[in-house]
Amino acid sequence: MNTDINGNEVMATKEIAGATQKVKKQSALKKYEGLICLVVVIGLFYYLGQVMGLANMLNTLMRTAHDLLLNTVFYLMAICVMTGAIGRIFVEFGVVKMAERILRPLMKPLFNLPGVASLGAVMTFLSDNPAIISLANDKRFSSYFKKFQFISLTNFGTAFGMGLLVMVFMVGQGFFWQPLVGFFGAFCGCAVSTRLMQYFVLKNYPHYATEDVTTSENVTEVEEEKVEKSGFLRVLNSLLDGGRTGVDVGIAIIPGVLIISTMVMLLTFGPASDGTYTGGAYEGVAFLPWLAGKINFIFDWLFGFGDPHLIAFPITALGAVGAALGLVPNFISQGWVDGNAIAVFTAIGMCWSGYLSTHTAMLDSLGYRELTSKAILSHTIGGIFAAITAHLTYVLVSMLIA
Repeated sequence: MNTDINGNEVMATKEIAGATQKVKKQSALKKYEGLICLVVVIGLFYYLGQVMGLANMLNTLMRTAHDLLLNTVFYLMAICVMTGAIGRIFVEFGVVKMAERILRPLMKPLFNLPGVASLGAVMTFLSDNPAIISLANDKRFSSYFKKFQFISLTNFGTAFGMGLLVMVFMVGQGFFWQPLVGFFGAFCGCAVSTRLMQYFVLKNYPHYATEDVTTSENVTEVEEEKVEKSGFLRVLNSLLDGGRTGVDVGIAIIPGVLIISTMVMLLTFGPASDGTYTGGAYEGVAFLPWLAGKINFIFDWLFGFGDPHLIAFPITALGAVGAALGLVPNFISQGWVDGNAIAVFTAIGMCWSGYLSTHTAMLDSLGYRELTSKAILSHTIGGIFAAITAHLTYVLVSMLIA
């Protein structure tokens, strides 16, 4: 008995010592994080300034951001307004409920989720990742889920986030069936990501397999109170409310497009056509293509990317799919993009849809912040699987229609 007590005391002492040491290391790192940040920022801009020239670098930064604002952000905002209006019309007149009924039989065999989860897929497809959280916070919705299923909703909803915007944007670039191939790839990637997340949750918390999310009994669906309105007013209100939501989304993507896309383009594109730097928009140091070129055979084999510049899209989509879409028009003008790239872009853009910037907040709002790393790992694998599936499907479809 004494041995057990002494052993427990030794274990507790070791744990306390380990925790103390960890806190000291974190404090030491925090002490120098300002210096580290300064060194990284100065090093980055010193490198860019050395290659491009300081004046050219600053002019390129401003002109690229300005051109993105005028020719990409406002175009994306217009798409957001139109798709937001269409989405609200679908909700108002029952199209969303009809789609939910059609998709419901697929939920259990493919995603191991209850049928009502299909409503989350439809809503995030029409809007953005956080739409799944507003549903999850509804007791009537969450009552259908076991805890391990409920937590995986973060991965499930993210894989369809901004799907309509991505597909409409690709169609607007002159590609029609390729985005559908990409949608299929995102669907497959979603299944992988969701199932992996459920596996990780059950591995860490086996009891979540049987625990219900909502403990209150006899939770019943309550229909929203409907105010009688004419068909014209319902259409008008839906269009205006949906369009207003689209404006909010369009404004929200501005920082991502201007900041992330500008920096990615600086690291992606090269000098002007004559080989010199003029300070014009869309010039850069071509660092990412150089880096990707070292291992481009991997991306060519997995994704079918014929040009190393294309790797900039999935890298950007990690943080913001709107910013990633901002790269596409310039890729097309440079002649780097083909149908396969559009299919892969659609798949990985939909499946990832900026999950690095949303997963933490989404899991935090659900109350499972400690599982963020598992969700990110699962979704990274799911996005890569989505891109590979889109590439292989594109090759198969191209052979069939050739």
